Amino acid sequence: MQTVDVLVVGAGLAGLHTARLLARRGLDVTVVERRRSLSAGIRTTGIFVRRTLDDFDLPDHLLGPGVRDVLLYPPSRRAPVRLTSDRDEYRVADMAAVYQHARRAAESAGARVLPGVRYVGVSAGVVRFADAEPMRARFVVGADGARSRVARDLGLDVNRRLLVGAEILYPVAPGTTVPAFHCVLDPRIAPGYLGWVIDDGRHAHVGVAGYPDAMRTGVRHLLDAFAADAPGGAPPAGPVERRGGPIPVGGVLRRLACPSGLLVGDAAGAVSPLTAGGLDPCLRMSELAAAVTAEYLRTGDRRVLSRYDGDALRARFRGRLLLRRAFAGIRSPAVAEAAVTVLRGRAGRAGRALAARILFGDGSFPDVGPRPAAGAPRVSRR
Repeated sequence: MQTVDVLVVGAGLAGLHTARLLARRGLDVTVVERRRSLSAGIRTTGIFVRRTLDDFDLPDHLLGPGVRDVLLYPPSRRAPVRLTSDRDEYRVADMAAVYQHARRAAESAGARVLPGVRYVGVSAGVVRFADAEPMRARFVVGADGARSRVARDLGLDVNRRLLVGAEILYPVAPGTTVPAFHCVLDPRIAPGYLGWVIDDGRHAHVGVAGYPDAMRTGVRHLLDAFAADAPGGAPPAGPVERRGGPIPVGGVLRRLACPSGLLVGDAAGAVSPLTAGGLDPCLRMSELAAAVTAEYLRTGDRRVLSRYDGDALRARFRGRLLLRRAFAGIRSPAVAEAAVTVLRGRAGRAGRALAARILFGDGSFPDVGPRPAAGAPRVSRR
């Protein structure tokens, strides 16, 4: 039976980044992924915020045009509130290419990435798979999504507050659209969240997300209805791809680690509870997870695991968790219409400032671990 230092379950951005950092520390790392291709089953829009682009290694040619304008629409779609930054705040990535880039980076660091291998369970350090020989692992990293099987097997916390999201990608001709992030506050199509349209330079991403208990006709039906009348000039040509999946919005989980393993990414609840953005949090928490894992395996000191503390992280998000609850409570189109109307007027100046701080600020997710070591790759602007 093969033995590895670390088995990472899930080859999303969090899993591949964690694997890369651990392999660079000299550990024997294997990543398993149930999908046979990392280009299949993509669940994220791929919206990267400015702070992520500044801090992490994402090649420029995989990113769409910079977005500085956010337009917030009421249910009527009339007279949106426009928030404008003086710098590029968002760029949408070609996520299939980003995953391939992250896989190559992990493999270049020495990790093995095995697609088409489905995790079944772990017990006493022996990991079982549906279609491969079992493997012995000193430590297991659960990067297997919002409904993590690894979390349950290790006795760690699991996500219980989830949105469900879906989007359609339509082809657009490069240079024919004005970069903007269109957000529609309409509880009829996105209860507790938003409908959105954003352009990556090649595709218009049209999506909705909300609480599943309030999406009585189903997310796909609501998405199709929204796409037929979405702002931003989404083209009528047939879609080239559909995406969807659960989004944890209950904040970082409290119990994230045990002597047998830990959680990263969506499995750890590493998603902004207010905006539901998960790409920046997953990268930042992966750095702390890698540092803690490497030190724990080197020393055997269980106290090291206490540094990967979900309670400490949750304490930084009390305000956003409260705003998430308030946002979840907007279930009436009339209330949503009134809220946007107030934002549009003079009385809404403070609200617009708060919205700009949330959407354009640097504090969406704090640094929770060490920054990349000197000489580590940075953002590539080629």
